Amino acid sequence: MSGAPAIEVRGLRRVFHVRQGLFAPPRQVVAVDDVSFAVPAGSVLGVVGESGCGKSTLARMILGLLPPSAGEVLVDGRRLSEMDRRARARLIQPVFQDPFSSLNPRRRVRDIVAMPLVAQGSISRAEIARRVEESLSRVGLSTEQGTRFPSQLSGGQRQRVAIARALVLRPRIVVCDEPTSALDVSVQAQILNLLAELRRELGLTYLFISHNLAVVEHVASEVAVMYLGRIVETNESEALFAEPRHPYTRALLASVLTPEPGLGVPDVGLGDTMPDPANIPGGCRFHPRCPLAFERCPVEAPRTTPNGAGFVECHLAETA
Repeated sequence: MSGAPAIEVRGLRRVFHVRQGLFAPPRQVVAVDDVSFAVPAGSVLGVVGESGCGKSTLARMILGLLPPSAGEVLVDGRRLSEMDRRARARLIQPVFQDPFSSLNPRRRVRDIVAMPLVAQGSISRAEIARRVEESLSRVGLSTEQGTRFPSQLSGGQRQRVAIARALVLRPRIVVCDEPTSALDVSVQAQILNLLAELRRELGLTYLFISHNLAVVEHVASEVAVMYLGRIVETNESEALFAEPRHPYTRALLASVLTPEPGLGVPDVGLGDTMPDPANIPGGCRFHPRCPLAFERCPVEAPRTTPNGAGFVECHLAETA
């Protein structure tokens, strides 16, 4: 990727301490471990990985909703930790997974969209009304729909409300955390097309988090693959999908279902051992599930090896 970064993440780490009982010591869970990347203005970074790999924790730290245990997040070159809540909101906004649970069911749509403007505390009523109308129109919702409650809208319309609320402050960056996974397939395409159109029109930068590789391939300019809290491979989207180098990335791509009848569910060769962030294995953390693991993998962590426009963490890549 080229250009000045809109988002820069440096050595980000988040550790949770989970109680196991009255007398047992707390268990340490490493959700995000030494993650670094930069997203240039106007581009889309797709972050993919299985459930529990740390994607949503990463998103919450970038939004300022969760303090990191170590590392820092910079937005437009400014440390997120040094901004107040209102300043952060003007720069970066979220679109969450479930549009029904993220919208207040007791508020009308226009009031929901207006909330970020009201929270700024310095915008007139007339300006708030004008910008709410503008934001609703931009996402394809009418004035009449603005008078309804979320329960009176379809799932796709509710997600449009969530997008309108995210854009009403005119932020530069939008963090999309699984924004289409709760929607029907036909509605997913509409929302993805809307997000792409808004990015071109407004010059937005997206951090797009998803487990759906087909969606990420469609929207992202670069992809980062996460496993057990670490980014194990990054590259430009076209290159990564055409020639993945990490065995985990290959397994994710092999797991995508095809519409061809008779093929059934693909066997990706990962076995039934699920990753446990409270018990991260030594060496390469993917080695217990890797079909290509050899003697170095359990004892030595792989180095970062250049991979086109990105990198890959794998011993096999070091010798390639």
